[in-house]
Amino acid sequence: MLYLRFRGPDGEPPGAEVYDGLRALLAEFTPVVQALPPDAALADVRGALRYFRRDAAEIAALVRVRALARYGTDCTIGVAANPLLARMAAQDGPVAGPPGTAEAIRTVPADPDAVSGFLARKPATGLHGVGPATARALGTYGLDSVDRIAAAPRATLQRILGASTGRRVYEQAHGIDPTPVVPNAPARSTGAEHRFERDELDPGQRRRALLTLAHELGIRLRADGLVARSLTLTVRYADRSTTTRTRTLPEPTAHSPALTDAAYALHGALGLQRARVRAVALRAEDLTDAASAAHQLTFDPADEKSRRVEAVTDRARARFGAAAVRPASAFGRRGAAA
Repeated sequence: MLYLRFRGPDGEPPGAEVYDGLRALLAEFTPVVQALPPDAALADVRGALRYFRRDAAEIAALVRVRALARYGTDCTIGVAANPLLARMAAQDGPVAGPPGTAEAIRTVPADPDAVSGFLARKPATGLHGVGPATARALGTYGLDSVDRIAAAPRATLQRILGASTGRRVYEQAHGIDPTPVVPNAPARSTGAEHRFERDELDPGQRRRALLTLAHELGIRLRADGLVARSLTLTVRYADRSTTTRTRTLPEPTAHSPALTDAAYALHGALGLQRARVRAVALRAEDLTDAASAAHQLTFDPADEKSRRVEAVTDRARARFGAAAVRPASAFGRRGAAA
């Protein structure tokens, strides 16, 4: 199993066209490729080992060389027996490195002792799907690392987290992940990014940037007659590491206030304190035609008024330009939108 994180020459995620090319490159080795846009993918190469007469790590090295040669895109690759371990191995590696950097390909051997050693001392949030709230619940009982979680009885974790989540966290702490790689095409999506002039510590400045990005996405979606079913926030830090979180929206929407509320909720859930943030990005995902999406009536006069105002401002932008109308809270912010 391979988990790949792509980065262009400038350290940024690849564009949509390059990403499609990288997916096609992976398809040369295996048809079982799961797109994880904008900058990652999972590939099940078990069926390719005999054909290419290479092990998974050697195939990973070949993929990396071809990605660099064809697209100028480097990648960090985790190689392991299942998606969980491959993802964690890739996250342990550098975001990108010079050609030939061995640490860009991280392998977790399949034997249980090696898996236990790999997982030991990792924080609870190192497990995929364990966010700040779940980590806090575990930390209340002293279960703040993967090895401590693995030592806890399954029943205890289920009492703390609930039956389903407790069972999943218990299995992951033991390196078990039965999730299959599901071949797919990348979901229709559109995104926007804001890069700060300097590493940003002020959460207020980050919220202003998110407000601008959410309104930009809303304008773009409404102009194209689309609505989004989910929203993804990516935060890039001073050390070039990233955190990505996705939230499914209550209903498909292109309404800027709804997108803004979701962006604020994603940002707040990260619990960032003194984090030095270099950039924030929002991506509206799982897009569908607005005409075919249902809208739940709220009978809220404020909501109806907000949507009427939004329609008026959209017409003003169409006539006088995108800068004609902007959220008042966005004025006076530091940094520059990308």
